[in-house]
Amino acid sequence: MEKKKVTVPLVCHGHSRPVVDLFYSPITPDGFFLISASKDSSPMLRNGETGDWIGTFEGHKGAIWSSCLDTKALRAASASADFSAKLWDALTGDELHSFEHKHIVRACAFSDDTHFLLTGGIEKILRIFDLNRLDEQPRQVDNSPGSIRTVAWLHSDQMILSSCTDTNGVRLWDLRSGKIVQTLETKSPVTSAEVSQDGRYITTADGSTVKFWDANHFGLVKSYDMPCNVESASLEPKHGNKFIAGGEDMWVHVFDFHTGEELGCNKGHHGPVHCVRFSPGGGSFASGSEDGTIRIWQTSPVTHDESDLLGSEPSGKVKAVADEVARKIESGLHIGGEGKTGDTDKATDA
Repeated sequence: MEKKKVTVPLVCHGHSRPVVDLFYSPITPDGFFLISASKDSSPMLRNGETGDWIGTFEGHKGAIWSSCLDTKALRAASASADFSAKLWDALTGDELHSFEHKHIVRACAFSDDTHFLLTGGIEKILRIFDLNRLDEQPRQVDNSPGSIRTVAWLHSDQMILSSCTDTNGVRLWDLRSGKIVQTLETKSPVTSAEVSQDGRYITTADGSTVKFWDANHFGLVKSYDMPCNVESASLEPKHGNKFIAGGEDMWVHVFDFHTGEELGCNKGHHGPVHCVRFSPGGGSFASGSEDGTIRIWQTSPVTHDESDLLGSEPSGKVKAVADEVARKIESGLHIGGEGKTGDTDKATDA
């Protein structure tokens, strides 16, 4: 009888409530990092390769809906239901500033040049904060047709995009005029919008559809129907030949970008998948779920025989790599440690 092959992810515990947003930093001299937003009010920073816990940013009093890192992974930002967005020192975990809003903040994003922070939320207002002048009032871009769900920068920080919780489509704003110059039409509200690493594509998820748009001319390039309603999608950054999507069926699906053919299906979460993101090198991808865990999957997965996994430990190679990175982290970065250690469970959780 042929043995069934299953993929073994790295399982990252630590959040006590659903994980609703994930963000990878670009590759830095110290590697790359993963920050997670959760309804437990505490964003967490991890080593992006191994998932090992580095630190927790403490200070919010409400659910975190979005979190991000700047291009050098030196600062973090978070958007919260406590009517604030916070700026953090990603090396020490210290809060650098709190940007007060008048309602729930759902999204935040650093500009590519790291000088500005963009926020959006229930107020239907996009705010741009100058990080070199923290006490100054932000620039406001009004007239969003609905509560803002996602935001992103594009075209060398000359344009921003936003999607709404209760309104279909993605709006593209020209910052020189502060006006909407294009709307990408969708049949359902867009729950995920990602600008590809090379700046060529905008990847959106709406309802049970994943779409790819030309980021320069804004035309629709490809549209694929998914097997279920999906909440998030991400394009592989290095070759652009595959994409991932996750949603209500609790699985992380891998598809061919050119044909839409399903290449793989990663099972393991015990609740709907709220967010998926490829790592900056494309070698792995992460998923965050209603079950409170983050799972990191290899793009070219290390597979094990299902019968061999019962009660097994992770492979020696994976454990050796994780231990080596953990040693480097211990001798270098620490965030609000207070005696806490890495909280990554690399055993299979099938």
